[in-house]
Formats: sequence, structure tokens, C-alpha cells
Amino acid sequence: MTYVDLISRDMADMAETLRLRQEPYAFATIVRTAGTTSAKPGAKAIIDAEGAIIRGFLGGGCARGAVRRAALKALETGAPCLISVTPEENLSERGLAAGSEVDGVTYARNGCPSRGTIDIFIEPILPMPELVVVGSSPVAMALADLAPRFHWSVETAIHPRPNAPRMQAIIVATQGQGDMDALQQALASAAGYIAFVGSSKKYAALAPKLVAAGADQARVDQVSAPAGLDIGAVTPEEIALSILAELIQTRRRFDGKNSYE
Repeated sequence: MTYVDLISRDMADMAETLRLRQEPYAFATIVRTAGTTSAKPGAKAIIDAEGAIIRGFLGGGCARGAVRRAALKALETGAPCLISVTPEENLSERGLAAGSEVDGVTYARNGCPSRGTIDIFIEPILPMPELVVVGSSPVAMALADLAPRFHWSVETAIHPRPNAPRMQAIIVATQGQGDMDALQQALASAAGYIAFVGSSKKYAALAPKLVAAGADQARVDQVSAPAGLDIGAVTPEEIALSILAELIQTRRRFDGKNSYE
């Protein structure tokens, strides 16, 4: 069972719409309240990439600013968080201030007359990382088949992704059929990871040609060639597995994020 099974049809539809659009959002749930509050434990909401509540209810305006700040931070870091919106006098009694973080809880001030406390868990939902597999070689086909099982969104053509909120990786698996053109397109993209399916000797011969054609030397040097971790792979399926292993390793390092939809 996932959180989608626990929310209203309207919220589930919105979550699905955002997923299809590859837009990041945050899912918020009130886990505890104390004192007088308009929303109660179990109340849920969907928060968009701008920090606005677009579905659901978390109470009045008292918590809205704190929720927005926490959601934006969660979307930026990829890490879930727990915030406690608490009256200022309660914070003072505990020697805390708005913004204090203690034992994994971030505190915010509730300035409303109700003086209630609301604890909210915020979980970022980030788009799946994008894997562009260029080429129609057996390795390319094996990788395109295997990658979705590990939550990669697979494309077969390089498209510009300015200010993309997700990781983009490109695997050039042309294997002799348009290697230079594919590598030039990959190097001109904003992809955070580029790999070449071919021997290190072959890429070493292509590298100076790429630089001569206008590619940045540092970018050329960053290309992983041969693609994949050295696991002694021989068959196309084994090579695809070695590439996916390297992709997972890279993905977990991506901006320190380790939470993907």
C-alpha cells in the first residue's frame, strides 16, 4: 500500500497529474496536534514546487508559511522533514527559537490566537531520473529494457532540459553507428552524467576530435568510458547491468539526494 491508497480521489488524481508532468511536489501529513487547531491528525495536503498547497487542508494561515519553507527545503534537498508549528511561549519555555532543529524536528512559530501546536511530516516526491539511451545496439536495447525496473525514466533521444529538477544521464551506445554525432549532442546537453559504450582506447581516439569540434575539454574528460562498473561483463545484458550499477552509484550521489519517486 502506498500513500496514494490513503488519500482522496481528488488528491490522488492531482498526484498522478504531477507525476505525468514530471513535476516535483511534496506530500504533507499532520501527525500530531496539541491545543486548539483547525486541522487534526491525519489531515493531508499536496504542495507544489512553489510551496503552495494545491490540494488538501493543513489548517489556517498560521502554519502556511512554515509549511511552505519546509516543503521548498525538502524539494531542494530531497530529504523528508518533520516540522512543529508551536506557540512562541512554548518555544521560549524550551529554550528554542523559530528555525531551531532538535532531534530531527524543525520548530516554527505559531502566531495565531488559538495557540495550538501542529506537527507536520513533509515528504518530497521527485520525478524519476531521466536516462537517455542513444543507439540501437544490443546493449542499448538491453539497458532500455532493464532501467525502468530500477525507476529510471527512459528516453531514446537527447532533448534540452534547462533547469531540470531531476538527474539526467546519457548513455551513448551507438557502437560505431554515429558515435561522434551522438557524443557531441550529449556533451552539449546539461546531463550530469555521460557514458560511452566502447573501449577506453576507442574513446581516447575520439576525445581530441570532440575537443577540436568545439567540445569543452573538462566535459570530454568527465565522460565515463568504457561505461559501467568493471564486473567482467561480456554479454549485452551483462554490460547493461554493469552500466545500471554505475548509474545507481551516481544517482545516489546526485546532489546528496537519495529520494526518488
